[in-house]
Parts: sequence; structure tokens; C-alpha cells
Amino acid sequence: MTGRFLILMGIVLIIAGLLVNAKILGRLPGDFEYHRGNFHFYFPLASSILISILLTVLLTIFLRK
Repeated sequence: MTGRFLILMGIVLIIAGLLVNAKILGRLPGDFEYHRGNFHFYFPLASSILISILLTVLLTIFLRK
């Protein structure tokens, strides 16, 4: 069980690293960004949904009994 978990975490970190380096996360159409004067608000809705789907698929594959 520990081996599977370590492999899963490695895959998750590799995928996250590739997405961040490719500038995919944080630039999706559903990510909201608001600027007004000195105020800056950023809400990564689409990026959060994408990460959630990827993690759900990976966990379903690796934690299946």
C-alpha cells in the first residue's frame, strides 16, 4: 500500500510540474482575475476543477482493490 501511494504521489508531482512549467495552470479561461488600483484578486476556478478531475482519476486507478 505504501509503495502504491509513493508512486501515485510521484506521478501527481510530475504532472503538476509539467502543467506549471507549460504555463497551463493559472491561464485557463475559467480562472478569474480582477484588478482595480492596488487591489488584485485571483480565483483559479478552472485550474482547481482540472486538478480535481486529474486527482480523482489517478486515485481511482491506484486505490482500486
